[in-house]
Amino acid sequence: MKREILITSDGSSTIHLPDWNEQYHSKNGSINETYHVFIESGLKQLAKNKVAILEIGFGTGLNCFITYLEAQKEIDYVGVEAYPVTPEEVEKMNFIDVLNAGDKKDVFDKMHATTWEEKHKISSNFSLTKRKQFFEDIEDINNFDLIYFDAFGARVQPQLWTEDIFAKMFTSLKENGILVTYSAKGSVRRAMQAVGFLVERLPGPPGKREMLRAIKKAT
Repeated sequence: MKREILITSDGSSTIHLPDWNEQYHSKNGSINETYHVFIESGLKQLAKNKVAILEIGFGTGLNCFITYLEAQKEIDYVGVEAYPVTPEEVEKMNFIDVLNAGDKKDVFDKMHATTWEEKHKISSNFSLTKRKQFFEDIEDINNFDLIYFDAFGARVQPQLWTEDIFAKMFTSLKENGILVTYSAKGSVRRAMQAVGFLVERLPGPPGKREMLRAIKKAT
C-alpha cells in the first residue's frame, strides 16, 4: 500500500495512506495527539513507580519516544506492530526537531534499530520490547498497567475495534489497569463495556470532541 509523508497541524510529521485516506497520527497534530491521549490521559494517571505499557500500533515510534521523554518512573514498554515502518520512513519523521530533542536523537534511533522479539534496555529506567504480531494474536494475561490503543481507525479496519479484540486487551491488563484511545465511536465504547471495562468519555485532542478511557476495575 502506498505511504506518503504528511506534515500535521502542529508541524510534526506522520505517514499518510492515500488509498485509505488514513494516517498514523492525527492530521490535527501528531505530537499534540500523543501528549493529550496517551501521556496526559494515560501515563500521568498512574501513581505507580513502575509501569508496564502495551502499545497497539508501534508505528513511527512517536508514542514510545514521548513516553521516554516524559517518564518520571520505570517503564517496561511493549510495542506491537504487524507491519513495521521502514528505516527510510523513520528518517523522514521530524519529531526530534519539533520536540527540540536533539540530545535524545540517539534514543529515538536506538528504539527503531533494536531487534524485534527481544527486550532491550534503552536507558536505566526504560525497557523496550517490539513484537511483530497481529493484534488478534495477543495472548498476554494480567501483564500491563496501561494500554495505548492506537490502531488505524474503525472506518478502515473495523476488525481491530471489536469485542474480541477488547476482550484480549481486558485480559492483558492488570486489575485497575487503563486503556486509552483517540477513538470515541459509540460502537467502540459499547464493545469495551461488553467485555467488562468501565468506560469514560473525555475531552478529545485537537480536532476531536471526545476520546475514550477504559478501566479494568478490580472485582
